[in-house]
Amino acid sequence: MIDIAEEIRSLQLDSAEVNGMNNPADAKQEEVEEVDKMEEDSNDHITMSTQEMQDETSKVKDKEIPVPEEVEASVEMEEDNKKRHLNVVFIGHVDAGKSTTGGQILFLSGQVDDRTIQKYEKEAKDKSRESWYMAYIMDTNEEERVKGKTVEVGRAHFETETSRFTILDAPGHKSYVPNMISGASQADIGVLVISARKGEFETGYERGGQTREHVQLAKTLGVSKLLVVVNKMDDPTVNWSKERYDEIESKMIPFLKLSGYNVKKDVQFLPISGLLGANMKTRMDNAICPWWNGPCLFEALDAIEVPPRDPKGPFRMPIIDKFKDMGTVVMGKVESGSVTEGDSLLVMPNKTQVKVLAVYCDENKARYAGPGENVRIRLSGIDDEDILSGFVLSSIARPIAAVNEFDAQLQILELLDNAIFTAGYKAVLHIHSVVEECEIVQLLQQIDPKTRKPMKKKVLFVKNGAIVVCRVQVNNLICVEKFSDFTQLGRFTLRTEGKTVAVGKVMELPSGSNFLKQFCIKATPTCVDSYIWGEGATLVVFGCWVMGICVPQSPSVPEH
Repeated sequence: MIDIAEEIRSLQLDSAEVNGMNNPADAKQEEVEEVDKMEEDSNDHITMSTQEMQDETSKVKDKEIPVPEEVEASVEMEEDNKKRHLNVVFIGHVDAGKSTTGGQILFLSGQVDDRTIQKYEKEAKDKSRESWYMAYIMDTNEEERVKGKTVEVGRAHFETETSRFTILDAPGHKSYVPNMISGASQADIGVLVISARKGEFETGYERGGQTREHVQLAKTLGVSKLLVVVNKMDDPTVNWSKERYDEIESKMIPFLKLSGYNVKKDVQFLPISGLLGANMKTRMDNAICPWWNGPCLFEALDAIEVPPRDPKGPFRMPIIDKFKDMGTVVMGKVESGSVTEGDSLLVMPNKTQVKVLAVYCDENKARYAGPGENVRIRLSGIDDEDILSGFVLSSIARPIAAVNEFDAQLQILELLDNAIFTAGYKAVLHIHSVVEECEIVQLLQQIDPKTRKPMKKKVLFVKNGAIVVCRVQVNNLICVEKFSDFTQLGRFTLRTEGKTVAVGKVMELPSGSNFLKQFCIKATPTCVDSYIWGEGATLVVFGCWVMGICVPQSPSVPEH
């Protein structure tokens, strides 16, 4: 036993010498320091754990983790310089394959993993709808999955090497056209999905089919560039037939021209299979489709050029939705100008001044958002109950006009049977995110469709295909702009009994809608009050409110 103990001691001493600790006292001191260090590490660990718990609590409370300003700024700069952002709306007749194509894009771009796809595949199989599983990525609620019809506008994000895209999956069924209008009004470019399957293209293209109506609506709502994807080319009735593809293209081109598209510059056709993902992320295999040598869908999307918007223009953001989350949060697409944290803005038409607390792009917090971005903005100074869809977040210096009537140029598409378009005609007006009942109170003049000049004769009524200038009246104040100033906020559609009967653009706003003549907005509640009055002019006065007009009481104040 003694020999064993001695051996162990000698081994320990040898080990200490190897490690450079010849003195046992030094070794003991080292042990003490090591214990102290362990205690410090333990305390640090406890502190870190407490900090992590606080961070988690903050995360649950604010739904965001605070980022240091330097990091956030650099991320923002990288994001700004890196990729452009485009909103893409998928339109077309019901069952053309819009949701399946959108789901396949998300899968191919890595937004959805294999495990999720397998889950959707099993779910679709249980419902005896094996071919619908890709659509489940975009159609998220149970009603849509059971019926196989998109009801609400689906929203998702994906990226290519050069661009960030927001997908807007519009419903194709005629019952949900108002939802489709909401989606298309937020889009920069459109993907018109057409089914090549025998009989399905014809159904969508016939009078009353959603292929025709969606094209007309898209053009009216400002979707200037269109990708026409001929889907289901893998179907047994088609089998990648060039004859079928050419037939669809030859029928669509005249209609696209009639709808106002420049087919050579603004429209591109390509064949795909949304279910198989063929000709989407990578180019078509020549063995499957030897006659196609054009781009794939991702390449075509990357190559589209859209007109730039002015980030320094007056701020305009039509509100499409609102909810309560640590304040009032509004959603919409920035049509003009830019927004940053801390900005003061107006909610029109109720003229409420608000402050921007936070800006979110694609679910990520940002300090800046420019035109074309789909954003969520957290506001202070207003309750969510005081905001409706169709209200517009606007700059204070140059606010948007709020009117209940305006002059418009209308193109009559197709009236209901036995209907006459004349003074007293009533319809539902769709303009950006506004949906309001309206009445045509006066026909002002008819436009000659050939010369595009006003006709001299007095107009009492017009028929299908006519172009007419008229006065439109709505019951409630709505926010609109002249088409010549802001195209996205100055174009609209008229619908009656679920059918689009006319498309138009705002030509003139009544003089009474001038901001100077209607009201001035109190900006600073002090004894020396500051007012924003008219087109951005600031007037500082010793004043008071009289019938909504600021009356100066100081002789030193210059006339406005």
